[in-house]
Formats: sequence, C-alpha cells, structure tokens
Amino acid sequence: MPALSPLNQRDPALDLRDTLLRGLREGRWRCGERLPTERELAHHFGVGRTVVRRVLTGLCEAGLIHRSVGSGTYVNDDALTRLRQAPTAPISPAELIEARLYVEPMLLDLVVARATAADFSVMDDCCERAEAASTAADFEHWDAALHERIAAATHNTFFVAMYQLIQEAREREEWGMLNRHSHTAQRRLQYQRDHRELVAALKARDARLAREHMIAHLDRVSRDLLRPQAETALR
Repeated sequence: MPALSPLNQRDPALDLRDTLLRGLREGRWRCGERLPTERELAHHFGVGRTVVRRVLTGLCEAGLIHRSVGSGTYVNDDALTRLRQAPTAPISPAELIEARLYVEPMLLDLVVARATAADFSVMDDCCERAEAASTAADFEHWDAALHERIAAATHNTFFVAMYQLIQEAREREEWGMLNRHSHTAQRRLQYQRDHRELVAALKARDARLAREHMIAHLDRVSRDLLRPQAETALR
C-alpha cells in the first residue's frame, strides 16, 4: 500500500476523501491500478468501514473509480482527465474553516480604517435580521451576509472578490448539511453574541479586539461543525 499522509486531522472522513483525490491527481495510482483495500483504508485513517464505503461510493459516482466484487477498487481509465476537467477542486468544510481563520481576521485592519457609517448600518441590519430569523436556513443566510458585508467594508476590490470564493464554498451542500446537523438554539444565541461583539469592536475602531472576537467566533464554529463530524466518522 502506498504511503498516505492525511491532510487534516480534524475530520478523518474528509482526510480520506481528500487524500485519495490528491493521490489520483498526483498519479500515485495509475489508470487501472487497484486502490488499497477497505480494511487498509479504515485502519490507516481510523474510521469505520462504512465511512470508507461512503467515500469510495462518492468517488465512484464522480466517475473516478469503479469497484469489482471480490476483486477490489480500481482507478478508471479517464480519472485524471475527469479531475483536470473539473471546474474546481472539491473544498471540504475543514478546508473552508481553515481558510476563513486566515483570511477574515486579516481583513479587519482595513475595515477599521475604512468602514463608513453606511457599512456599520448594514452590519447592524444583518445582525438584526439574523436574530429575527425564523428558520436555521434564514439565520445562516444573514450570518453569511454579515461576514460578506465586513469584507465589503475593506473597500478593496481584490479582497471583496477573494471573499466571494469563501461565500461560494459556504453555499455548497456539504457545508449546508453540516450547518443543519450542528444547529442548536444555544449555538445560535452564542453566534448572535459573537456577531454583536465583533461589530461593536469594529465600530470602536479597535482592530485588535475585533480580531480576537473574529478568531474566537471562527474557532467556535469550527468546533461546533467539525467535531461532531469527526466523532461520527470514528464510530
């Protein structure tokens, strides 16, 4: 079995999928070659075989591999072509959170320096609409809108365009599924408090405090979304 290096220790199931995709792109397994067995993958990534089967089924549905009963799992002849033609590489929720933890705090110095009264008014409106949301989906919409509005308050076209990539990733089904499964009334109230504290720090033009609030908020989101997923994968 070729050496496999997990990409992300927070979610073994996502590590498995992302590592297999990376191996296919890099030619670790050539067309027609057999992948490691379910038992080997389950042992290496510390997940149950049901998780391995689910990941492999997803790659089968993407046309990258095929499974032969009693023989094993093999790379399709056109797997590399399919990967090259894919419009974008799959972005896992763990990767998205990691990117947000790097990007969003970085923007706050510019927000503090450049945000206008109109920017702050829109941020307040997003907070109010999130707090009044009657469904988890509505809350997620206004949560995302607030973070997008904060990025827009940099008044830097490049950063605004860069943040759109984050928003597009948040709109993918995998992120939405994690949000639905992790949403609780208690967590929602905490996120609302996080948002109000963050906006208050920005209004006070306190970049250091704003960064602290942003990092604490995103750390909390990471724990709430990814920890249950990792615990389920280990069963």
